[in-house]
Amino acid sequence: MMKRFLKGAWNYQKLLIIILTPLLLLPLPLVIQKKESECAFTLCVMAVYWLTEALPLAATALLPALLFPLFGIMTSSQVAGVYFKDFHLLLIGVICLATSIEKWGLHRRIALRLVTVVGVNPGWLMLGFMSSCAILSMWVQNTSAVAMVMPIVEAVIQQILNRLAGPQRTQRSNLHLISTESEGPCETNEEPIKYFGIPHLFSILKCITDLNVIRREHMMCKGLCLSIAYSSSIGGISTLPGTSPNLIFAEYINQFYPECTSVNFGNWIILCLPISVIALLLTWIWLHWMFIGSDFRALFRPSGERSGRETATARVIEEEYSMLGPMSPQEIVTGAMFILMASLWVFRDPGFITGWSSLFFPQHSGHVSDATVAILLGVMFFVMPAHKPSTDLQKDGRSYEAMISWKEFQACMPWEVALLVGGGFALAEGTKVSGLSSYVANLLSPLGSLPVIATVTIACVIVTSVTEVASNAATITIFLPILGPLAESLHVNPLYMLIPTTLCTSFAYLLPSSNPSNAIVFSYGHLTTMDMVKAGIGVNVICVLAVLFAVTTWGIPLFDLDTYPDWARTPPQTNFSTW
Repeated sequence: MMKRFLKGAWNYQKLLIIILTPLLLLPLPLVIQKKESECAFTLCVMAVYWLTEALPLAATALLPALLFPLFGIMTSSQVAGVYFKDFHLLLIGVICLATSIEKWGLHRRIALRLVTVVGVNPGWLMLGFMSSCAILSMWVQNTSAVAMVMPIVEAVIQQILNRLAGPQRTQRSNLHLISTESEGPCETNEEPIKYFGIPHLFSILKCITDLNVIRREHMMCKGLCLSIAYSSSIGGISTLPGTSPNLIFAEYINQFYPECTSVNFGNWIILCLPISVIALLLTWIWLHWMFIGSDFRALFRPSGERSGRETATARVIEEEYSMLGPMSPQEIVTGAMFILMASLWVFRDPGFITGWSSLFFPQHSGHVSDATVAILLGVMFFVMPAHKPSTDLQKDGRSYEAMISWKEFQACMPWEVALLVGGGFALAEGTKVSGLSSYVANLLSPLGSLPVIATVTIACVIVTSVTEVASNAATITIFLPILGPLAESLHVNPLYMLIPTTLCTSFAYLLPSSNPSNAIVFSYGHLTTMDMVKAGIGVNVICVLAVLFAVTTWGIPLFDLDTYPDWARTPPQTNFSTW
């Protein structure tokens, strides 16, 4: 009876979490009756809902709009005002570009071209797919990059598996022959050596060889799949619009430290692009060692010595690339817009020279942001005709078509992420207004006795652990309002604390459910959860160390991390003894 009850309760676990979480936390606002405790109640309820996904992430993000006015922390109009920020405009412009890239197939051309350049040796093939996926994820969502590249990888994998069908049939046939021939001795207790001749020995050796080949090829397929999932996250950290946590961090800085001008597209890519390159190469070496082998000399084998697998793979890639045909005008326009958008972002306010925003708009250069560029070019995709107008419209019969339509944009736009981020901004504003962020910072002030790098490392490890079981955007949304005031209370540059933890939020590699990229790759059926866990532990360590190395070397002079800036104020020490 109890077993049946527990099974029934487990089926309604999400409903139980939704109901029990606020009930168990209710003493916070009822007993303490302070704005800090009421905000803490909201934060804890949202954190539990986000971590367990008992409610949809976007639905949980709406809770500040409900609870903050009821608690008297912020008015309804004040809460609504922080739900839509500069971040959303930047996201809309980037998704317009991503929609055009996906619609006209530019992503396939980029991926296949990179793979063709590096070659079809298993190691180089893996690096080629990782590079193409990382480059795409710099400009489109990580999930979209994986969805774009993974079908190409799957075509290569299927070609490898089809080539193995022959050896598998031979292996099964030989095993059946051996089993049949050896069945008599086992049943009659006669000496097996009488029936076990040289031909059988060769059959067994061939079976063992075929099994090793099959295992090696399957391990390569696993490595290719994991390389796509991991490279999308590694590439996404390179640019501010590359992944949601980066954009959330940038908007947090704009909202709470408006005088900080060092966080821009140019400085970010100078810091993070080398991190991505280092992490990508070390991850490639790690995955090569785990799934292909430790013999790296095969990478430098003469190109004329191709195995059967490499020949089959090369044929698949050549066929896929030839099917694309010559580059279409739509791909050329999309590529040109992509280069123009990246250039305008980099040179808007690069720091080492006068940016174009100051040259053309000297009176109000600060009003122009990366979102302005993204919206300008994003709208252009809805205006520019996709096809060259014909001189004979009646004969052509084709009406005007823009590069992208609103329906296509809506299919690519992650509205859930937009609403989730808005809820995070509302939560961050509530923690500031209520004084909760200052209270938490004072609680954690004993960390000031540790070296700064030790505190940053602890924060990175905690964030990396939490993001394995919660979404990246939800994790950074929870920790930014805590770590920012903590840095101020320790009299440490907030960027020293927030940049590495923001980057580490993207390092969710252990589980299929850790992020959508992992789930997409896992859905193809070539991996087990243990494959992902064993490989992901090493990649997590590589990426965290790469971030810490970068922040403590070229990151310090780039962002002046060794000095406490004027734009960051130390919060007053508040006595919370009555809490």
